[in-house]
Amino acid sequence: MNITLNIWRQPGPQAEGKMVAYELAGVSEDMSFLEMLDVLNEELFARGEAPVAFDSDCREGICGMCGLVINGVAHGPERTTTCQLHMRTFKDGDTITIEPWRSKAFPIIKDLVVDRRALDRIIAAGGYISVNTGAAPDAHSQLVPKQDADRAFEAAACIGCGACVAACPNASAMFFTAAKVTHLGMLPQGQPERAARVVKMLNQQDAEGFGGCTNIGECAAVCPKEIPLDVISQLNADLAKSWAGGN
Repeated sequence: MNITLNIWRQPGPQAEGKMVAYELAGVSEDMSFLEMLDVLNEELFARGEAPVAFDSDCREGICGMCGLVINGVAHGPERTTTCQLHMRTFKDGDTITIEPWRSKAFPIIKDLVVDRRALDRIIAAGGYISVNTGAAPDAHSQLVPKQDADRAFEAAACIGCGACVAACPNASAMFFTAAKVTHLGMLPQGQPERAARVVKMLNQQDAEGFGGCTNIGECAAVCPKEIPLDVISQLNADLAKSWAGGN
């Protein structure tokens, strides 16, 4: 197939960016979206032009590194990671617009690459268990109700890609933070720090410059791991309990 790509090009963090159009011919429908960008970059390199910078790593939908806004939707028209999106989703002659995540907390490094370390700092603020939970056999000796275990696994599926931030009109990270809070809050080992955890992570989230959550739901709609929106309700419940001085 033959396609037109409108891609955001920005040579550096302080430089001015702009959309640049590229024509790409002979694209196989079996290519992944990132493989298609690889082909484009090979052509640009052959012409002596700077290749398009974009993030990728595992290319298996696991690591959360890849992330593009494709035709106005985080990760593109299918609910999956960018690396697992295939060109058969598009048609011959299509024009595809590709932009980076847009958020004050995700400054652009170059082209489609943004700095997502703000999410790491939210985790560092409290998204962990620091109490001594014993060795692995000891941890497995403590029974967890299946409903709680399923809920924890569901929230733990978050790969920290940042699509929720990119999709939110407010550029909020509440969905990401809520998934991490819910994951640890459903486990017995997470109880001693449960009240402090939610406060510390939310304080860091605000310090990073993310917007506020207004429960629009775009975050859950684009989440490639299909984490439910109600993790935000659980975060709010934990926050209310922390204010009341309980766990």
